[in-house]
Amino acid sequence: MKISFSPESISDLMRVREFIEIKNPYAAQKMAASISKGISQLKTFPYLGVEVELAPEPEKIRDLIIGNYIVRYLIHAEQIYILRVWHHKEERL
Repeated sequence: MKISFSPESISDLMRVREFIEIKNPYAAQKMAASISKGISQLKTFPYLGVEVELAPEPEKIRDLIIGNYIVRYLIHAEQIYILRVWHHKEERL
């Protein structure tokens, strides 16, 4: 499986990292590595996340929980699209 990132997910990752980095650069680096590792597991286990029940096709749109973060992604053929990334306390769109 190939993994691609939406522009929104890239912005999400940058925003979260910058927010944490202000107070603790080490924690920001550790969080980024953890999310990256979790996302890379999707190459082997694309159905690792839980179905998003309200999605039009819940079996294809899933949420991967990585610590306090939620990675929403779409499975399409041999491709995984990372759609968004949130802290669990943030409002999800």
